Amino acid sequence: MRERPTVLRLFVRLLSGITIVQLVALAIVVLYAVAARTLGHSPSWYDEVASVMLAWLTFVGAALATARNAHLNFELLLMRLPAAARWLVFVAGEAVFHGTFIVIAWAGWRILEIFGGETLVSLTWVPLEIVHAIVPVGAALVIIARLLVSADNWRRVMAGIDLDSAEIDAEIARAREQLSR
Repeated sequence: MRERPTVLRLFVRLLSGITIVQLVALAIVVLYAVAARTLGHSPSWYDEVASVMLAWLTFVGAALATARNAHLNFELLLMRLPAAARWLVFVAGEAVFHGTFIVIAWAGWRILEIFGGETLVSLTWVPLEIVHAIVPVGAALVIIARLLVSADNWRRVMAGIDLDSAEIDAEIARAREQLSR
């Protein structure tokens, strides 16, 4: 398997870092809320803030999974097609993928226009634009991630190599190398 391009590696590191920070922050908020409720003080903002944090974590995590080619796929079925059909199905799939996320990004921007000036119920100083910005931002991150992996995916699909088999072969080669040392 080829070395990942530098831009893709940096993008994956950036998304990984953001995801880790979001996950730790969410865990802190949840643990604080549990402790506060145990002590008889239930924070009024917890449910709203935790759900917003989870939404942001989910969208950034989806972009990270896209950059790592870690989403569920049907590559094994794709590999069983003749090369000409693989080409057509791959291009059609990419068009549908990008079209879907372009629509999601556009709809997300429209949502921001609709909720302009509104705030969270429990934290009135937090504008809903921050909450709902994850829809266009997340869609854009997923599109960028997909664009960064598309060329490698194209080469692999046209060569008839499915990602799972390539990963298994790479791990077997790595294990054999370690055993031979």
